[in-house]
Amino acid sequence: MKTITYRKNALKVLQRIPRPESQRIQSKIKAYAEDPASQLNNVKALKGSDYIRLRVGDWRVIIDEHGDVLDIVNIGARGGIYP
Repeated sequence: MKTITYRKNALKVLQRIPRPESQRIQSKIKAYAEDPASQLNNVKALKGSDYIRLRVGDWRVIIDEHGDVLDIVNIGARGGIYP
C-alpha cells in the first residue's frame, strides 16, 4: 500500500464539500493506493505534466505519484480543476 499525503488546498476542498462526496473521494483515493489496477479505468496521465488524474464522478483528483507516496495536489469539480 502506498502512503497518502494531502496538500493544504486539497484538504480545504475536502472540508468544504458535502461529507458523502468527501468520503467517496477519500475511499477512491485509498482504493487506488491499495491496488492501482482497481481504478485503472479512472486514472489518466495529464499531458504536459508529471501528475495523474483520478476521476470520481464529477470530481477530479490531481495526484503526484512518486514511489510509494501519493501526494494529493488538488481536488476540484471537473470543469475548473485543470489549469
